[in-house]
Amino acid sequence: MTDDHHSHEHDEHDEHAHYAAPASRRPRSEMELRAMALEAALTEKGLVGSDAIDELIETFEHRMGPHHGARVVARAWTDTGFKERLLADGTAAIAELGISGPEGHVRVVENTERVHNLIVCTLCSCYPWPLLGMPPIWYKSFAHRSRAVAEPRAVLREFGIEVDPSIEVRVWDSSAEVRYFVLPVRPGGTDDLTEEQLAALVTRDSMIGTGIPGAA
Repeated sequence: MTDDHHSHEHDEHDEHAHYAAPASRRPRSEMELRAMALEAALTEKGLVGSDAIDELIETFEHRMGPHHGARVVARAWTDTGFKERLLADGTAAIAELGISGPEGHVRVVENTERVHNLIVCTLCSCYPWPLLGMPPIWYKSFAHRSRAVAEPRAVLREFGIEVDPSIEVRVWDSSAEVRYFVLPVRPGGTDDLTEEQLAALVTRDSMIGTGIPGAA
């Protein structure tokens, strides 16, 4: 898919989530208070157990998230064989690192000196949850979903990425069947870094295409 072409097939849910300061450092939001009240009511009526809720929280906080995606990127940067397998079959290669989930097949697209990839979900918020966690609010907004396809260079510019006219921008439309994941370009001057140090440079946005890895 390029700047002016896209397809879609969706039946996915749209969860509410965003990164925020720890609850202990700020007043609880109205949404948090409602969630707490709902949890208490469901537990009291015996419709859900506290263990099940704890398991769900554990899943979202530790078993999925951008730290897993960063591990995948760092491994691809340091292991040519893994990178080849990752680009050929993302789901299978990612499973080698013990990362998996029910959210469809993962296809990995590589940024290069000639191509910059941008991930979007035009109809809802399909997203590689095991690799990146829950999607940010802006990813789910109608404005972003429509503009990312219609004017991807302008959208990237708003994220601080100025793509040279000579570089092709490819927009990939995630669906319930296929989730896309960007393998960003490895930053220069990182030859001496360990895989763990490289992973620390990888940002969530760089794996969506709206950011670049941090400098060493």
